[in-house]
Amino acid sequence: MSDIQILINAINQFRDERNWRQYHNPKDLAISISIEAAELLEDFQWISSEDALNENEENIREEIADVLIYSLMLCSDLGLNVKEIVEEKIVKNGEKYPVRNS
Repeated sequence: MSDIQILINAINQFRDERNWRQYHNPKDLAISISIEAAELLEDFQWISSEDALNENEENIREEIADVLIYSLMLCSDLGLNVKEIVEEKIVKNGEKYPVRNS
């Protein structure tokens, strides 16, 4: 079992122990990803990246974790293989944005 699948299993166990799966349909998970990403952006608003990291590192870590947790739950619920979809997207991005030799 991959590290990603172990992580997904732990997230799903946490969710299921609290009976939260009923609230986690794909639409609401997608909304939650967006909300958590916006909360991450707040840590960087109006200051430099360096200042944001110095002032908000703990919260930045937590907001990134929230985005990842919701994203992994959504992948699990939709039956998507995280490694596969990320690798496919990297290939697609490589075709869309090829390396140009100067």
